[in-house]
Amino acid sequence: MDRIVECVPNFSEGRDSAVWDAIGEAVSAVPGVLLLDVDPDASYNRVVVTFAGEPDAVVEAAYRATIVATERIDMRKHRGEHPRFGALDVCPFVPVRGVSMADCAEMARSYGRRVGQELGLPVYLYGGAASRPERRNLATVRAGQYEGLPEKLADPQWEPDFGPAKFVPTFGAVAAGARFFLVAYNVDLATEDVNVTQEIAEAVRQMGGKMKDESGKVVMRNGKPVRRKGKLRMVRAMGVPVTAPGRPPFCQVSINLTNYLITPPHVAFEEVRFEANKRGIEVTGSEVVGLLPVEPLLLAAEYHLFEENCRRPKMTEADLVDAACEYLGLSDYNPFDPDAKIIERRIAAAGWA
Repeated sequence: MDRIVECVPNFSEGRDSAVWDAIGEAVSAVPGVLLLDVDPDASYNRVVVTFAGEPDAVVEAAYRATIVATERIDMRKHRGEHPRFGALDVCPFVPVRGVSMADCAEMARSYGRRVGQELGLPVYLYGGAASRPERRNLATVRAGQYEGLPEKLADPQWEPDFGPAKFVPTFGAVAAGARFFLVAYNVDLATEDVNVTQEIAEAVRQMGGKMKDESGKVVMRNGKPVRRKGKLRMVRAMGVPVTAPGRPPFCQVSINLTNYLITPPHVAFEEVRFEANKRGIEVTGSEVVGLLPVEPLLLAAEYHLFEENCRRPKMTEADLVDAACEYLGLSDYNPFDPDAKIIERRIAAAGWA
């Protein structure tokens, strides 16, 4: 297959497997599309679905998945730790092979136009498909979340790119976009203190956090909070409490690496560990949500093996991947299967290599 696009829609339902199954069935029914991964999280109450294929087929699969979301998810009942403003909350298109970012932006517009016209849902464009500069950032588009949508939709500055400026209580809104490979990467901390975890997230993420004085009071200047810059570029992060069966409650620094070439997972891992150790907290491991390219794992392995002075001659790519998985503790929360989680391996297994 000469032209391959990845689509990674996030749905606001991480507890009902019947919903994920219906979404997966809708995607898999489209010729020319390969369902790669379905990754739910009960604490976030969110499921990340990953599929790839020919451009037109991928847009069709995304549309059919949106129909399932309108039928199966009721946002009036949704509660979870992850920010969200819609049943199908975000729908990014990612170039893989023979497709440009401009092509993916046009796919996002085609999808959004159809969802707005045929399903009557408000759609915002973000990232590489944004219709204006202030809408490039997903966090800005989603600010106020589902609960703030009625007010947002009433503001002429936030008229949707497609669909009516009308609040649909059962669904909310969709953010459709085009972007580089985003690595959803969470670092696990041996603490239940979500406030401290948020402090660590603010220390490492690009946007930083509000500066506080010795008493813990937010520092103000000209009536506005003073912000301190975070350490890592192209990183979004927040502190999240997690409850998992058979394990005491813990917290994660939930991270989006929006360009792993600038900040790869191992750099984020080390910075979180540094900030956690300063506070007497242990990092127990990390996890990848959805799929990722093999390159960031190879970068992590090379860094770790160099630091430990244990790089062996003739190490294969599989050896390096295994070394990265052990170093990052990628099976700490959920088992990490490289054959299932690395996109190149999934595409090769489908005969698309």
